[in-house]
Amino acid sequence: MPLEWLARPAPVVAQELLGCILVRQQANGQLYRGRIVETEAYMAGDPACHGYRRQTARNAPMFAAPGTIYVYQIYGIHHCLNIASDRPNFASAVLIRALEMLTPPLPPRSAAGPGKLCQVLGIDRQLSGLMLGQESGLWLEKPPQPLTDPIVQTTRIGISQGQEIPWRWYVQGNPAVSRYS
Repeated sequence: MPLEWLARPAPVVAQELLGCILVRQQANGQLYRGRIVETEAYMAGDPACHGYRRQTARNAPMFAAPGTIYVYQIYGIHHCLNIASDRPNFASAVLIRALEMLTPPLPPRSAAGPGKLCQVLGIDRQLSGLMLGQESGLWLEKPPQPLTDPIVQTTRIGISQGQEIPWRWYVQGNPAVSRYS
């Protein structure tokens, strides 16, 4: 997918990423593919956004060009994958919360949640700051077919500020969704 597609506000991109395929090339060349089934949006002005106060070395990828990978660690163990959106020098990113794994075939809940997703795909902070694409070994592909399942818009999970903002989307009824509203 062209990275220019990501040059839109995070809430727009987050919803439209549902159904797209996230591809991760492993060190041995094997490709892991998963359909995106859950996302959350974060952007400037949102108190839950990592860039709410200012840009730092840690959150700099969130302020980079659309398509920049932003990976952070929570609880000292779990990694979370975000993709910068909108425009450079503006805090905006989409958290990829869950994938329905297509290849290799894995149990339905193997990538249900941002930590599980990163563990399955082998994503860590070494990717943070790189661009989506074959050089980084992580990229997006267009959905093979349009989504037919309903999409649910609701509030985000696991945040202490901005909980009332309905910037979480998921594919209704998909077993890979991390948690239903």
